[in-house]
Amino acid sequence: MNVLVINCGSSSLKYQLIDSVSENVLAKGLCERIGIDGRLVYQPAGWDKIKTDYDMPDHKAAIQYVLDALVNPENGVISSLDEVQAVGHRIVHGGEKFSKATLIDDEVLKAIEEVSDLAPLHNPANLIGINACRGLMPNVPMAAVFDTAFHQTMPEEAFLYGLPYKYYTEDKVRRYGFHGTSHSYVSRRAAQLLNKPYSEIKTIVCHLGNGASVCAVKNGESVDTSMGLTPLEGLIMGTRSGDIDPAIIEYIANKKNLSLEEMMTVLNKQSGVLGISEYTSDFMDLENGYLQNQENCLRAMKVFSYRVAKYIGAYAAAMNGVDAICFTAGLGENNKYVRRDICEYLGYLGVTGLNDELNSKRGEDLIVSNEDSKVAVMVIPTNEELAIARQTLELLK
Repeated sequence: MNVLVINCGSSSLKYQLIDSVSENVLAKGLCERIGIDGRLVYQPAGWDKIKTDYDMPDHKAAIQYVLDALVNPENGVISSLDEVQAVGHRIVHGGEKFSKATLIDDEVLKAIEEVSDLAPLHNPANLIGINACRGLMPNVPMAAVFDTAFHQTMPEEAFLYGLPYKYYTEDKVRRYGFHGTSHSYVSRRAAQLLNKPYSEIKTIVCHLGNGASVCAVKNGESVDTSMGLTPLEGLIMGTRSGDIDPAIIEYIANKKNLSLEEMMTVLNKQSGVLGISEYTSDFMDLENGYLQNQENCLRAMKVFSYRVAKYIGAYAAAMNGVDAICFTAGLGENNKYVRRDICEYLGYLGVTGLNDELNSKRGEDLIVSNEDSKVAVMVIPTNEELAIARQTLELLK
């Protein structure tokens, strides 16, 4: 069975066509600048990327170009659209209603729309992608796979805030967490690599990229995670502040005569390592500056690594121990210096350091800790698209 995985943004659309039997990616790519002008990036397996400019007034037009590319006689990977047997959609927020992936019908669409105020930048775009696919492939079953679903196993003591309880009961203000598909995939893969039952292992997953979060996975279930009601809480990120004293918002707003909307822009788009370094939100640029001992880059990288290490310590306490610490996503998979700096804080857990040779490798599943380490430190490239395809297939079974 071939599963088309769709990840829809407000003006972009990522896609992969995956053979669910072999789990090979048949084709992948991106539609960008939707509603502006439009460009399709299409890469069949074994080919270089093919970039074509198209008029893409909306997401329905973008998906039509993707489908046309998949069956193109010259470089298509399937002979007809009948070979697309299912579509899996990444949905950012499912609120409390969805604790697992689900097949999409009108009731599910309504429920996704009802929690759109919790993810106003993401859920409306996700819905646009679903409706576009349903219009073009009305007879193909479609699944919604939620970023928040994996974290619905968190206990009340982990997800409640120190606010009047009515804000939870009436307005559903609580910790939801994100990157759940990635945390689930990586923690399962860690158990496989360590040859341990998933239901008997304690894992801390560090999904570190421009958006970043840490998750405590105990016996196959998320028991805490660093992102909260929105993706703004938790770790310092590329442009997001992460955890701050809430009174800072009022203090700066009064000092600088900023509105609440302007302050949220500061916290979401002008903070994080961009704000601390006063230079860049790109961790590759920061790495270059770090290696050249540039003070601003050193400062940003040190603050970032320290914050990750603090969360690892907190989650080791939450689970009363940890068997594996996993690094994933763009920064977690590719920056050996960040991994090294974080692990220097973890001697109390029995992490004795990282193997320099293994820690320098990229693009493969690795145990990078020294052999005498009591806790396995691992690098596991995430694969959210494959996880979505697997969950879609499981629903259809």
